[in-house]
Amino acid sequence: MTGPLVLIEPYANRLGGHHQRTLAALAHARPGSLVIAPTAIPRETVSALRVAEARLVTAPAGHRAGALWAGSCLAAAISSVGQRVFHSRRWHRSLRRLPHQITLIARCLAEAAALRTARRLEPGAEAVVILTASEALHGTAALLGGQPHLRFVHEAVTTEGTVVRLFSRLTRRGEQRVMVVYPTQAVGDLLSGVFRELPSTVRAFAVDDGHRLTGAERTGGRMAFDIPDIEAVICLVGGWWSYKDITVVDEALTRLKEPLHLLVTGDPLDGAVLRRWQSLPNLHLHIVPGPVGEGVLRLVYAAADAALVARKPGAGKESGLVMDAARLGVPLIVSDHDSELSSRLKGQPWALTFTAGDPVDLADALHSVIRQPPELPGPQAPLLLGMRAATEQADFLAHTFALLRTKEFRC
Repeated sequence: MTGPLVLIEPYANRLGGHHQRTLAALAHARPGSLVIAPTAIPRETVSALRVAEARLVTAPAGHRAGALWAGSCLAAAISSVGQRVFHSRRWHRSLRRLPHQITLIARCLAEAAALRTARRLEPGAEAVVILTASEALHGTAALLGGQPHLRFVHEAVTTEGTVVRLFSRLTRRGEQRVMVVYPTQAVGDLLSGVFRELPSTVRAFAVDDGHRLTGAERTGGRMAFDIPDIEAVICLVGGWWSYKDITVVDEALTRLKEPLHLLVTGDPLDGAVLRRWQSLPNLHLHIVPGPVGEGVLRLVYAAADAALVARKPGAGKESGLVMDAARLGVPLIVSDHDSELSSRLKGQPWALTFTAGDPVDLADALHSVIRQPPELPGPQAPLLLGMRAATEQADFLAHTFALLRTKEFRC
């Protein structure tokens, strides 16, 4: 299997995430692949896809795809207005949830438009994959799109309400035309309990592109931020979303007894918290406004003795930051929020774990890095976390899609 893939990435417009990196790596593994990005796409990602010899499509192809995309845009606009109108707690909970239900419909229609485009432009693809798919209306997207496909579902942000459940039931037969891929077992356990008859498997989303940080990059990273080689540096990468525990980081930093450099980049960030950190006596704060591209991210990681990942207990979706650290060769300080991840990292000299939500334990881990930086992860670190090479991931997608098509034709 060496033919082109169809790679659909609804979030290709989000700079700095592992979505774009995985997209480019898979396209590079299969030259000539069709990439469908329904939204604006950063120049950096366009350049990477051009190098990969991919065909990039950013508009629906055909009348059916165009109509579905128009419906998606209309639903998204209605949802946006609804979120502004019903955001107050004075409204009944069902009304506050309504805009988010409309968002699920908008995402489904956008996926269907992309699938119709794929069917028209690349009918013989070895696999059709939505790399960041909605957590609902799986069968609906397949039927409206007229295209069997694989879909990576990364997390469950919104549960199905009454109307969305009705759509799901009416299009239940379409669920046999999709295979859902969950990046972690925790996400799979959560969603398979809701979609009991939906075909699914578990496979890490991030891929290993083999581009580990070099010694020259590590030296350049320190120079870029004017940090001497002998001083300790931790990086805190990514937007401060609800599942991240910035509070425990905040409290741990106030307990520092020795000097530490902290590199912060991402979007969104909390300006008030950053101003408080700037006043801490033992902390030297370096802020890189985000979102940032791959080149700047590599500089940040290269300058760090370790990357800090702090999540709230029970957050079980795949961490792109953990995968980045293993892929690039950067040690980790990571909370034990995910038991499966913790078991994989147990005993690894390049990974320090701390109790999720415990600032004292985190402060101890920070002091450990200050006194003795951990050794770098070896080349086997990505595989330890379930991360495969891009060529192997592309083969898996093609093989799984072939099995899905065989099953579909038997039904």
